[in-house]
Amino acid sequence: MPIEINKAKLARRPIPSAPQKPTDAKAMEERTALEEERIYRAGVATIRDLIAPASFQVNPRSLILSGVHVRTLFVITYPRNLNLGWSNSIINMNRTFDIGMYFYPIKAPVILKQLQRRVGIMEAGISEDNEKVRPRDPVKETALRDIESLRDDLTQGIEHFFQFAFYITIYEKDEESLGKATEEVESMFGSKLIFTKAGFYQAEQGFNSTLPLSLDELMIYYNLNTSPIAASFPFVSAELTSDNGILYGINRHNNSLILFDRFSLQNANMVVFATSGAGKSYTVKLEILRSLMMGVDVIVIDPEMEYKDLSNAVGGTYINLSLASEAKVNPFDLPRAVGEGTKVDDIIRSAVITLKGLMRIMIGTPQGEKGQPGFTPEEDSLLDRAIIESYAKKDITADLVDLEEIEPPIMQDLQDILEGMIGGKDLVARLKKYTEGTFSGLLNSPTTVETNNQLVVFSVRDLEDELRPMAVYTIVNYIWNVVRSERKKRILCIDEAWWLMQYEDSAKFIFALVKRARKYFLGVTTITQDVNDFLRSQYGQAIVNNSALQVLLKQSPAAVDLVKKTFNLTDGEKYLLLESAVGEGIFFAGARHAAIKVVASYTEDQIVTTNPQQLLEKERARGDFEKATGEAAPAGASKSDLDAIEKDIASKQAAAKAVLSTEDQGKAEAERIKGSLAM
Repeated sequence: MPIEINKAKLARRPIPSAPQKPTDAKAMEERTALEEERIYRAGVATIRDLIAPASFQVNPRSLILSGVHVRTLFVITYPRNLNLGWSNSIINMNRTFDIGMYFYPIKAPVILKQLQRRVGIMEAGISEDNEKVRPRDPVKETALRDIESLRDDLTQGIEHFFQFAFYITIYEKDEESLGKATEEVESMFGSKLIFTKAGFYQAEQGFNSTLPLSLDELMIYYNLNTSPIAASFPFVSAELTSDNGILYGINRHNNSLILFDRFSLQNANMVVFATSGAGKSYTVKLEILRSLMMGVDVIVIDPEMEYKDLSNAVGGTYINLSLASEAKVNPFDLPRAVGEGTKVDDIIRSAVITLKGLMRIMIGTPQGEKGQPGFTPEEDSLLDRAIIESYAKKDITADLVDLEEIEPPIMQDLQDILEGMIGGKDLVARLKKYTEGTFSGLLNSPTTVETNNQLVVFSVRDLEDELRPMAVYTIVNYIWNVVRSERKKRILCIDEAWWLMQYEDSAKFIFALVKRARKYFLGVTTITQDVNDFLRSQYGQAIVNNSALQVLLKQSPAAVDLVKKTFNLTDGEKYLLLESAVGEGIFFAGARHAAIKVVASYTEDQIVTTNPQQLLEKERARGDFEKATGEAAPAGASKSDLDAIEKDIASKQAAAKAVLSTEDQGKAEAERIKGSLAM
C-alpha cells in the first residue's frame, strides 16, 4: 500500500512542461500574424471580388454568369490544308467571345517513331492491293506522301510537331441568342471543313479553359505541325484597301495594296514627317500625280523647285516668285466671291487681322519674354486703323454689296496712310524696306498670277531666307482666298512647313487653315523634315491632331522618341521607322495604320524623282537630244523617252538617206541608158 500511496501522490503532482525552444515561439508568432492577416483580408475587397460574377449556374450544355449565357465550343478535326489566316473571319465576327489556344510540343523522335509505323502499315496495304490487282487507292497514296513529307521536314528541323487545342467561348444575353450564335460559329467553321462540338457536362471546364489563366481543363487537342498552326494565329495586319481612292503604296505586312481616298475621312488633311532623303517629296509628288488623274485640283508651295518637272509633265502652271520676277501676289487681296451668309464687313475685318499677322513678321519687333515679333499696343492700334483706311482709300468699305469689281490697295497705299498719321513715323521707316528698298519687288504690287489650272505650283526657291516666311504666308493667304471663292475638291501641299512654324502668327494662320479646310473641300498636306521643332510647337501638335492622314517615313534617332510619344507608337514601330529604307514607313488613316512601301511605275519615277544622279542623267539626255535634233526636248520626257525619240529620228534619217541613195542610183542608171542609145 505505501507504494500505491506514493504512486497516487506522484500522479496528482503536476508534471513540469518542457521548455519551449526559440524556433517554436517564432513559428507561433508567425502563425498568429498570418491568422490576423487572414482575418483582416477577409473584410477587404480585392480585384477578384470586383470581377467575379454575382451568380454562377452550371447547366449540362452552358453556364449562366450573372444572367449572361455562356457556351464553349472546341475543334475536333481540321482539313488536309489550312489557309493562312483562316481564323480571321471568326475573330472579326460582331459578337462577344473568348478564344483559347494551347500548344503542346512533342519531341521529334517520339512522333518519327509513330510515323514510321504508319508508313509501314500504309505501304503494306498498298502492296497488298497491288498483289491482288485491286484499283489504286488515292486516299492511301496521298496519306503516304503526306507522312513521308512530314518525316523529311521533322528530320531536317524544318517543321515541329504539336498537339493543338482551339476553344471558343460565346457570350449571349439569352438561351435563344446563344443557340443562334452557336449555329453561326459552327457553320462558319464548317465552311472551312473544320468541325466543332459543344461540351456536354463540361461547360465549366470549357469556360475555365478560355480564361487568361493558362488552364486547359478540356484537354481536347489535334495533332498538327508548324505550318498549319502558324496559319491559325489570329494576328493579322490592318487592311487599308478601299474601292475608291488612289494607290499610296504596298502594305508591308501582307503585300496588299494601300488604296485610299483621303476625302472619305473626317478631314482630308495629311502630315508627312521624315528625315532628309527619306522620300517624303517623292511620296507627296506621287500622290499629286495620281490625284490629278482623279480630277482633284492641287496647289503646291515649292521651296526648292522640286515640282517643276511634275508641273511641266502634266501641263500645270509654274509660278516662280522672286524679287525680280513678274509674278506678284498682293497681300491685300480679298476673296473673289462672298460665301453664303458672309458679310463684306466680316471679310474686311478678317483681312485686317491676317494682314496684321503678316506685318508682325515683316516689321515687328521682339516683344515679351519669348521675344516673338510684334508691336506695342500703340503701334498695333495705329496699324489696325491704317489698314482699314487703306481699304477705304480704294472705296472698299462695309457698305459694299459685293467684292467682284474692286481694286485692292497695295503696300504703298498703307505707307501713304501711315505717313499722314501721328506716331506712324517709326512704322513707315520699317515698312519702306518693302516699298522702296531692296525688298520692294515682292509684296508691293497688284496680283499678277492666275490659278485657273488643275495644278498650280508656287516656287519660292529664289527668295532670300529672310523673305520666305512672309512670302509663304502671303501665298497661303492668297490660296485661302481662292479656296473660299469656289468650293471644289482641292489639295494644298506646303513643303518644308517648318518655315512657317518659326513665327507664332504664321503657325497660328496655318493651324486655322487646317481646322477650317474641311468646310471648303480642301485637304492640307504639311511636309517637314524638322520634326522636333514642328512637334514642339503648340500649333504643330494641333495640326497633327487635326490631320486624319499621317505618313511617317524614316526618322532620325534624335527625333524618333518625340514621334513615338506623339503618335503612340509601340517599340516595334519605333525601330521600324529607324531601320526603314527610302520610301518605307508607317501609313496612318484615321484609327488604322500599316507599314507601307511607296512604289511607282518607271514613268512616274522619271517624273517625280528627286535623286540627283537621276536628275543629272535626265539633263544630260535632254542636252544630247537637243543637240542631235536641234529641237527642244518635250516637257516631262524621261531619259528612255528621249532615247526612244532620238533612235526613231535616227532611223527615219537613215531611211531617208537610203531613199535618196536609191534615187541617185536610178538617175545614174537612166543617164547610162540614155548615153548608150545615143551611141
